[in-house]
Amino acid sequence: MKKPDTYNPFKRTAEGKFPSLSQNAPLRYVTFSFLYFAQGLPEGLLRFGIPAWLAMNGKNAIEIGSFVAIGILPWSFKILAAPLMDRFTFLAMGRRRPWILFGQVGLAFSFLSMAFIADPLNNMFMLQVLSFFIGLFAVFQDIAVDGLAIDILPEDQQARANGLMWGSKTIGISASVAIGISIINAYSFFHAIVFFSLFVFLILLIPLFFRERAGEKRLPWTNGKASEVAAGIQVQSWKELFFSLVKVFILPVSLIMGVAAFSFSIGRGLIDAMLPVFTVQELGWTDGKYSQTFAVIKLVSGILGMFVAGAFIDFFGKVRMMSIYLILLISLVVSAFFLRDYWDNPVVFIGFIGLFYTLIVFTTIAVFASAMQLCWKRISATQFTLYMAISNLGMASGAALLGPIKSFLAWEYVVLAFAVFAGFMLIAIQFLHFDKHTKRVAVLELYQTRLDETAGKLKPVELVAPLEKKQTHK
Repeated sequence: MKKPDTYNPFKRTAEGKFPSLSQNAPLRYVTFSFLYFAQGLPEGLLRFGIPAWLAMNGKNAIEIGSFVAIGILPWSFKILAAPLMDRFTFLAMGRRRPWILFGQVGLAFSFLSMAFIADPLNNMFMLQVLSFFIGLFAVFQDIAVDGLAIDILPEDQQARANGLMWGSKTIGISASVAIGISIINAYSFFHAIVFFSLFVFLILLIPLFFRERAGEKRLPWTNGKASEVAAGIQVQSWKELFFSLVKVFILPVSLIMGVAAFSFSIGRGLIDAMLPVFTVQELGWTDGKYSQTFAVIKLVSGILGMFVAGAFIDFFGKVRMMSIYLILLISLVVSAFFLRDYWDNPVVFIGFIGLFYTLIVFTTIAVFASAMQLCWKRISATQFTLYMAISNLGMASGAALLGPIKSFLAWEYVVLAFAVFAGFMLIAIQFLHFDKHTKRVAVLELYQTRLDETAGKLKPVELVAPLEKKQTHK
């Protein structure tokens, strides 16, 4: 049996040109995986590898904490950067690709620049400055990649893509920590940064080489033009962007998804904050044992999520799989509550953490895929980032609840509290009706395109094409 044309991601089209991302599913999976892997390399070194190296060389907690905090700080700007990327772009090169190139180039050069800091152990200021810029460019790349995924991935490919993206980033983080520390100890800080920077530069070739849609420019000075599909969903003003966001976010399914994600994240944030304190202070683990255990679990759960979670969601559906994962999570923490007398047994407790975080990864991938499906392509970067901001706020709220809850409850009840938040999400997602939401978004798109036509911002052919394509796909 002859394989379909999309089997080989690098096969040329009939015109002799390489396929665009919108034309080739394997190419999309490869692209999103490598771009997320590129995010994981500097993140692993900045958040885990370099702080450990600093600690081994006598830096105090204030210096190390400041370094980590400054690297994370740009991620709080995502909600400001996303509208900028929805509003402005160079359509002739694609709606998201110019921003991906901007973020990836900045990420590569700022990361490489860190290698040339003279005496980095005694130049914390420059380490912090470059850490900030690495985080800043990573934010632009992350938002643009998510926006591109929503723009060009069919709904039935979003779950698998999210699994690959999540797993690739996890592998990047784990690889940079494990290999990075080895290179630093065997050679130097300079060699470790240069080694991983080369990978980030090589990955830059993927968005540089492949187009979003057929007929677009590869570079500003090459031949090509804006796609009619991209032009039809491009936001024309700040007013349109923010009013569109309000219109789509107040739809019932959008609100339910936001509340469900917030509740789930509260429970996750509570357990994330509890585990290092409980394992070290109550179980007598060393911080090294906890870090190593958590790193291995994170890697294994990420790989499982990469190859298994997306496939399950594709086959059984988002709501059904989220429900199954949540039921399993609730059953797991309830079982852990009744087995609390065996928590000092490493096999029992490590088994609990491993199963818990594997199910967390699977649920998170399903949440991300659901959020992508709910996004209006016209403002996809902003809307998806808003869901992520709600999730991050929930995690922060959960971590903040640890102190008050622990002040009047024992540790086993802190674990059991997760079941309350997961149970609330389980109830909420039963009211997620994606088909109804898709129809309502289609109506919003039709109304907005008619306004654009009336204002002379689009030609009629540019208006009709995106909506007709969407209806046909459905």
